Amino acid sequence: MKSIKVGILGLGTVGGGTANVLQRNAAEITRRAGRDIEVIIASVRDLTRERRCDCSSLHLTTDPAEVVNHPDVDIVVELIGGETQAKDLVLQAIDNGKHVVTANKALIALHGNEIFAAAQEEGVSVLFEAAVAGGISIIKSIREGMAGNRIDLVAGIINGTGNFILTEMRDKGRPFAEVLTEAQALGYAEADPTFDVEGIDAAHKLTILASIAFGIPLQFENVYTEGISELSLTDVAYAEELGYRIKHLGIAKADASGVELRVHPTLIPAKRLIANVNGVMNAVMVRGDAVGNTLHYGAGAGAEPTASAVVADIVDVARTITADPHSRVPHLAFQPDALANLPIKAQDEFKCAYYLRFEVNDVAGVMSQLSAQFADQDISIEAITQKEPQPGDDFVSVIFITQRTLEGRVDRAIKRIEAMQDVRCKTVKIRVEHLN
Repeated sequence: MKSIKVGILGLGTVGGGTANVLQRNAAEITRRAGRDIEVIIASVRDLTRERRCDCSSLHLTTDPAEVVNHPDVDIVVELIGGETQAKDLVLQAIDNGKHVVTANKALIALHGNEIFAAAQEEGVSVLFEAAVAGGISIIKSIREGMAGNRIDLVAGIINGTGNFILTEMRDKGRPFAEVLTEAQALGYAEADPTFDVEGIDAAHKLTILASIAFGIPLQFENVYTEGISELSLTDVAYAEELGYRIKHLGIAKADASGVELRVHPTLIPAKRLIANVNGVMNAVMVRGDAVGNTLHYGAGAGAEPTASAVVADIVDVARTITADPHSRVPHLAFQPDALANLPIKAQDEFKCAYYLRFEVNDVAGVMSQLSAQFADQDISIEAITQKEPQPGDDFVSVIFITQRTLEGRVDRAIKRIEAMQDVRCKTVKIRVEHLN
């Protein structure tokens, strides 16, 4: 049987890892795919740079168009990242009748609807397992393994950099800025860490997960996104005292009234498995009506964990390359003409519990004034903690944990509380998810 020819766009960390896995495990991969898979061409920025893989059998080029237009290439593997060039190359590959495998979460989150429509028209596949959570295979698990379920919740630690920072802050009491500098030195964070620490990377991934879980179009622009750069050691420590841990979660919830899409710091009960996922590891919780709660854990990045997902997609294409396009697994799990136009909820419609910390003057009557504002908004309180004032301070920290309520109510209460003369500074608000 004719071998499958692969062209790779980008032979960096993940591209090199992909070539290594394909070369090292060639015999095993052939047994699984039913035919040989070989990389014949790859595009690189610098032909003189030393590679992490054996390039002796590859044709290297600095022109990526040479890869997508190569007459013998069956599958184009896009690993250059970014949006504009990657999108143009992927669309050109599709137009040439080639299948595409990508690890580019921004490309899929922002342009996936257009790309999948083009692929549908040409009868080719675009697979993207490596775009979310590296080697966990969460996309395949939801799209295929849970195809018999009605899914109503996806919640995950889907950015290893942020998880590393929060783990160090909690375990070692180190401030955010100091840990971020170390993360950059270790290669976990980019020189410009905005995408990681402000939640943009996680929002790209959540966009994809929500789409395949709920059968809705990709809509990154509707994800509420909040980062971890403003988190203080004070709140990390207080959360621990109260039996919680703070994690930077991507959360997608669906009910009859619509869908919540949000990325933000979240208090989780310390006894939950996902609360104990530390360092750069990823974990995604998915809840289906038939299977119940599932937790998927593993490396979210790295050369070979990500390459594992890329190669799995290549094998999937090899298995189905001659199949009727209408018989293949749909790109977004649901048939293209069956995607639901569910409304995306606004921030004030989010419903969860809240951790609220106020700094107030240490005078009589303040607690009752705070409580009255919550009562006026019909917000029930789960717990109240007043911290002892520090020596020389004339103010105290008061922490409220609310029961589940609408965020709009909480924000109205906060607005009134911050207008009180005995309230010293801006409220700290962190959402709480019990993930029962």
